[in-house]
Amino acid sequence: MTSPDTPSSPQPETGPGYADRVYRSGAALAGGVLLLGLAGWLGLDAMIRGEGRVPWFALAGLLLAVPLIIAFTFRPAVFAGEDRMRVRNPFRTITLPWGAVEGLRAGYSSEVFAEGRTFQLWAIPVSLRARKKTARRGPRGAAAADVRGATPAGAGPDRAPADAAVAELAELAERHARRETAQGPAEVRWAYEVLAPAAAGAVLVAVLALLG
Repeated sequence: MTSPDTPSSPQPETGPGYADRVYRSGAALAGGVLLLGLAGWLGLDAMIRGEGRVPWFALAGLLLAVPLIIAFTFRPAVFAGEDRMRVRNPFRTITLPWGAVEGLRAGYSSEVFAEGRTFQLWAIPVSLRARKKTARRGPRGAAAADVRGATPAGAGPDRAPADAAVAELAELAERHARRETAQGPAEVRWAYEVLAPAAAGAVLVAVLALLG
C-alpha cells in the first residue's frame, strides 16, 4: 500500500515483542525523501553561495527543518507483537501492553485508547475518500473497529486501508489481552533525539534574527 493514507503491508522488524507486524505510510516515507532532498539542496546552496549571515541562517534552518521532516515522515510507525503494541509518533513513543488497550478506532483519525487516554496513530492516516470508495463496494467499508468487538474486526478487501489496519490491531488486542506477559501500564517516552536538535535550530534562528 503506497497511498498517502495507506500503511504499508506488515513487515518484520527485529526486536523482542515487535517482530510480528509493522504499519507505516509509504507515501510519508517517499515525501520525507523528497523534502530532505529539497531542504538539503536549498540549504547547502545557501551555505556555499550565501554572503553575510545567510550561511548561518541556512545552517540554522537545516538544524530546525531536518529533525521535523524526519519526525513527521520517517518516525511514525506502529509495531504490533504478541505482548504489546508500540506507537511511534513524531514526538513521542507510546508502549501499550495489550492488556492496557481499551479500544481502537478509525474515525477522522486512527486512535488507540488506554488508561483513560487517547493516543493517535500517525502511521495509519485516515482517508475519507478511500473510505467512501470502499463503502460503495460493501457495507463494511466505512466501519470503525473496536477492540471489544462492538464492530466486526476482521480485515478484508471491503475495508478502507486505515480501517483494515485498525481492525487487525483490534484483533491482536482481543486475542492477546489476557496473556500474562501482555499486562502492565502504558509507557510514554518523549523523542528528545528529535526535539533537542529542532529546539537548537529554532534558538539559533531566533538569535540570528535578533542580531539582524
